[in-house]
Amino acid sequence: MAVSNPKVLVVLLNYRTAEMTLRAAEAALADMPAGAELVIVDNASGDGSAGVLTNAITERGWDAQSRVRLILSEVNGGFGAGNNLGFKAGMSDDSRPDYFYVLNSDAFPDQGCLPHLIQHLETTPKAGMAGSHVRGEDDQPHTTAFRFPSIAGEFEGAARTGPITRLLKSYVVAPDLPQTATQVDWVAGASVLMRASMLDEIGIFDETFFLYFEETDLCKRAAVAGWECWYLPQVGVVHIGSVSTGMKEWQRIPDYWFASRRHYFVKNHSRAYAAAALLAKLAGGAIHHLRCKISGATPQDPPGFNRDLLRFGLGLPLRRDIPVTRRSVSKENS
Repeated sequence: MAVSNPKVLVVLLNYRTAEMTLRAAEAALADMPAGAELVIVDNASGDGSAGVLTNAITERGWDAQSRVRLILSEVNGGFGAGNNLGFKAGMSDDSRPDYFYVLNSDAFPDQGCLPHLIQHLETTPKAGMAGSHVRGEDDQPHTTAFRFPSIAGEFEGAARTGPITRLLKSYVVAPDLPQTATQVDWVAGASVLMRASMLDEIGIFDETFFLYFEETDLCKRAAVAGWECWYLPQVGVVHIGSVSTGMKEWQRIPDYWFASRRHYFVKNHSRAYAAAALLAKLAGGAIHHLRCKISGATPQDPPGFNRDLLRFGLGLPLRRDIPVTRRSVSKENS
């Protein structure tokens, strides 16, 4: 049901990227409709971010009429936990928003992005959430609209072989991006508007996920409850991607990625299904590496990925030559 002058709360999560977060906040403020408010959550950065953000909000006058508020988390509970603090904050007058707009600290909305997302949810009663187009600073689109992971999808994604992809094309997790507004299974959390009444029904982010798969799980719960998820390519954001996670500098996949993947499959399917998905991914990975060995190509997996995947699946500790730091906030899904 459409709401006259809907209440919108923008949630922006910061982790050790204060200056970039302020840049994202400035872009969001320029696109927010009258009456909308912005909550910045500092996810226990511990690097002085809280002071930088506090001073900037005051100096820029953003705190007038509580248009921008800063929430300081005592712990870094991850992407979902940090955004949940923003959800729970509500509007400054203690009322409940009609919509929450989750925006990454390294994402900068184009003019008209948020109003367009709001309009779509206002005119599409079954839509529980809508994600915008996301592109890099080089103007290249980021893949942010997906199908739900499945056993077949895990096999196809790991094999990365033409005949297998053609055979399992309806299970490809990251298909080509739609060119028109399209209902999809799930969207990445860089720029997504969520209906508050949907969250009231299905719950907010599952904080068991420290990082990765939390949006997938939320969209899965929404779909089970009958809510739609939409991808809108008409408007978008510029997304640098992986700034606070350090993903682009990873030399090994961190343990929390494996933990999130397993939790998603066990929670939304079963332990048996999760085991089958693990075997499918390992089998697909073996095909990929064999093909690369025959052709002389370089495997696309990070170093030690399949070994780490197997060890984690068997409950064994990951043997790491290089330590991995536990970090969170913005991320780029793949």
